[in-house]
Amino acid sequence: MSLDLETLLDRCRQGDALAWEALVRQMQARVHGLAMHYLRDREEARDAAQDIFIRLYERLDQFVGSETFIPWLLRLTRNACIDRIRRRRARPPAFDIPADEHLELSSDQPDPHEVWGTGQRRRLLVAALNQLPRPSREVVILKDIYGLSLEEVAALLEIPVGTVKSRSSRARLELARQMRGPDADPLLPGPVQ
Repeated sequence: MSLDLETLLDRCRQGDALAWEALVRQMQARVHGLAMHYLRDREEARDAAQDIFIRLYERLDQFVGSETFIPWLLRLTRNACIDRIRRRRARPPAFDIPADEHLELSSDQPDPHEVWGTGQRRRLLVAALNQLPRPSREVVILKDIYGLSLEEVAALLEIPVGTVKSRSSRARLELARQMRGPDADPLLPGPVQ
């Protein structure tokens, strides 16, 4: 029997370790997926997700209510990833680690990125998303993949709702064009599969 988000958050604030584990399990795919979008490196995204959950744990008492929790968590994730990117650009690695020294840890659980990336249409969609300009890609991912409302996306990205609407519309048309091929009209239906 799973608990609703409000109850889960309340129990986490009271120090319930099982509730915290349930919250992390419930949110880890979203956090890791968004981190992968920004960082484009599986290990870096895993590290970022761990840092984000530590920040979340430290800030649970500051957050009240559950209706805006997911947008708040996604904003926390986005900001943490942008900070990582800025630090990476400011301090590039001094040396590369040889590939044979890289250890791959095995897990019985499927990797969230691999689960999300299965199937030919999904790979095609990911490739098409990567061709979009970053601002349009952000809007599509937050609005259409994570299900945030126009207002939540606008607040998260600190842009007007009208800008979110226009970026979303243009991005969808571009995605449709790319999914059907460069010569296809995005307003015409494509082949049935």
